[in-house]
Amino acid sequence: MTYDETIDYLYRQMPEYQRIGDKAYKPGLDNSLALDEIFDHPHQRYKTIHVGGTNGKGSVSHLLAAILQESGYKVGLYTSPHLIDFRERIRVNGEMISREFVMDFVEQYREQFEPVMPSFFELTMEMAFLYFAQREVDVAVIEVGLGGRLDSTNIISPDLSIITNIGFDHMKQLGNTLPKIAAEKAGIIKSYTPVVIGETGNAEVTQVFIDKAQSVNAPIVFAELYMNNFKAEKCESGWLLFHADGYPGIKSELRGLAQDKNARTVLTAVEVLLETGYVIPKASVYKGFANVTSITGLMGRWQQLQTSPKIICDIAHNAHGIQYVAEQLQSENFNRLHMVFGMANDKDIDPVFSLLPRDAVYYFTKASVERALDEKILARQAETHGLNGESFSSVKEAIEAAKENADKNDLIFIGGSSFIVADALPLF
Repeated sequence: MTYDETIDYLYRQMPEYQRIGDKAYKPGLDNSLALDEIFDHPHQRYKTIHVGGTNGKGSVSHLLAAILQESGYKVGLYTSPHLIDFRERIRVNGEMISREFVMDFVEQYREQFEPVMPSFFELTMEMAFLYFAQREVDVAVIEVGLGGRLDSTNIISPDLSIITNIGFDHMKQLGNTLPKIAAEKAGIIKSYTPVVIGETGNAEVTQVFIDKAQSVNAPIVFAELYMNNFKAEKCESGWLLFHADGYPGIKSELRGLAQDKNARTVLTAVEVLLETGYVIPKASVYKGFANVTSITGLMGRWQQLQTSPKIICDIAHNAHGIQYVAEQLQSENFNRLHMVFGMANDKDIDPVFSLLPRDAVYYFTKASVERALDEKILARQAETHGLNGESFSSVKEAIEAAKENADKNDLIFIGGSSFIVADALPLF
């Protein structure tokens, strides 16, 4: 098979949750353990860091990978979903996995993994683990796919676990209260393995983490307490500037307001890694923050796509993430705001709409995946919240309409779903 045929085979034979939703979701570790046996436990040949949470997992994972790479480590990075190319999910020192490896993996091992009937995520995770082993990485940063306790990635034994935050998302799978969701996320906390908690939100969630950590004798560090002198401000260039004990004046290439929470989490994680024996010079921390996109290829986090009119995209896709987008929009200077917006069909959209600006012009649209919510349904629901606009059957059409209506001093925002951003990025 060619590369394109191989990717098509993976999507057809191993349905992907990110694209089609519940029909592809396979909770539990049985398949992952079976695959890991086939490939002789490749993740045991290098160090790992496990990153979970509701939002911010991708930013934290990429920042840590950038810092470790600048520190001289050979770093594997496994994240999901991808935005343009499947190979974005699996990187070594910022370089995507080769097409040849993807093709050879499927061709060589197909007869062995097909009887397991793995999901897309389970199989591609094992592909990443094997790739990292063959590339002889020193450490791999592994992002949780969904939840934690029953997530495929939870077969690793990391040096450090990180849980960024807890918010309402994937409630059908994880529970309908924050403590229930926290309990699932806390499933990545391992015996005698330190865990960093980025932000908790309330006392009940905090207690869930404390109880889990104590039950397995895991040292627990809360970033909000550890970095209590942390503060963030916006530079004239638009970059964020962070100040923390031992790390004054860190400039962050990532500009979204949520990045201050992510930065505090990452800096705390660095301190814990130093205590466990990692060698991370402070200069590498500064370089990692300042150059994370070029080092790791990170995209879609308050990313500016055009200057006149200014066009911004962001992959925030639930109320916990959208609240930061809404705050950031309020801090921007523009004449009129144009919102190219779409969501997945399994999201709780009312809390999201309650956060969005009512004085914007909306262009409701649908991403090119099965899991996308119909743009007309989205528009009707938005009207009940006082959000008005037109509907467009594709992201391209919506963006073209927004650009046609926008003056040079206006702002166009593209988001609501990582799939909307994925459809938008190739157009710029």
